[in-house]
Amino acid sequence: MAKSKQVSGWVGWIGFASFMLMLAGSFHLIAGIVALFKNEVYVAGAKNVWILDYTQWGWIHILGGILAIGAAGSLAQGKLYGRTFAVLVALASAIANMAFVPVYPIWSIMIVTINILVIWAVIVHGDEVRE
Repeated sequence: MAKSKQVSGWVGWIGFASFMLMLAGSFHLIAGIVALFKNEVYVAGAKNVWILDYTQWGWIHILGGILAIGAAGSLAQGKLYGRTFAVLVALASAIANMAFVPVYPIWSIMIVTINILVIWAVIVHGDEVRE
């Protein structure tokens, strides 16, 4: 006999997390492209860019954006590897954006907040969508 799974009304958080991870990935791509081609957009100070220059930050954001969009797709499928991959990518994205706060604070804090919501939704409600 098949075991019935408990699904609550909170399962919608996974759809929300998938969409928000895709949105965060899009924001990463935009930030990366801006860092590569429009250096004057970001605040340039003596201690603002820590160890990396704008070109390196641009490539980090582009790679993070591609990974986040891929993680959003795998999260939408509801499998364990998709949920695990989504949490790891959201965590890496949050860490990268915390390092980017001195350069572009509002944008970075917005992406960190999105990533925290994604991690919370997947950890708390992720098992409700498993196959």
